[in-house]
Amino acid sequence: MDATYQIITFYEFKDMSALGKLEDVRAGLRSLMHEFWMVGTIILADEGFNATVAATPDTIVRFVAEAEAILQTRFILKSSFNAELPFRRVDVKIKPEIVTLKQKIDLGLSRGTQVGPADWNSIIARPDVVVLDARNSYEYKSGTFQGAVDPGTEKFSDLPSYVEKNLSPDRHKAIAMFCTGGIRCEKLAPYVKSLGFDEVYQLEGGILRYLGEITPEQSKWNGECFVFDDRRTVDEKLAKGSGPDHSQKEPFASGGNQ
Repeated sequence: MDATYQIITFYEFKDMSALGKLEDVRAGLRSLMHEFWMVGTIILADEGFNATVAATPDTIVRFVAEAEAILQTRFILKSSFNAELPFRRVDVKIKPEIVTLKQKIDLGLSRGTQVGPADWNSIIARPDVVVLDARNSYEYKSGTFQGAVDPGTEKFSDLPSYVEKNLSPDRHKAIAMFCTGGIRCEKLAPYVKSLGFDEVYQLEGGILRYLGEITPEQSKWNGECFVFDDRRTVDEKLAKGSGPDHSQKEPFASGGNQ
């Protein structure tokens, strides 16, 4: 492996009150990142945590062990590698949500909606399934799944309005949605279920897990996957992509949505 740095993403919806004050959790994670020369972003909220960070692979191993102790959990990691650090600073934030939908969500409604990469192709090949790209329009332009719908949104919190205006439980039998790392769909899927859609699917682990597990010969993915860091995109092998930047924004200094 020629790449020097490892980039990991992880998140979890959980009751954070058992960990004490979020300010203390933030201080502990920030101290850990400085100690291990980590860069990237960790977002904390009452509903859980969401992180994308980078360092050398040996440092990642030590960081994960200590961060799991602070957050009292075991991470489900998605990983990629790059020759340079894709972030520029340490950023540990407390926010109202770990991914912003601005809707009251019953996460229990997501039970039974997750589909692993191995089963995803057969789901989206069905003619009665609406394949919804749950990302922003500029992410869609870098790459997406065959037959996916671009909702034309600029931010995640725009999606509920799109769904209510364009999709109907009476006319659309099934909806299959996906995002970069899975976290956005973990909120969107139960929201869509709450509107009366019976058959709702979300790609478990998102595009990043799909690209990591499905061979190019089997893949239904076209193009590259936008990521919220200085790499801009990753290709089908999760290496730094070469496509144009559709975001029209300055390089990401720390990290962003999964």
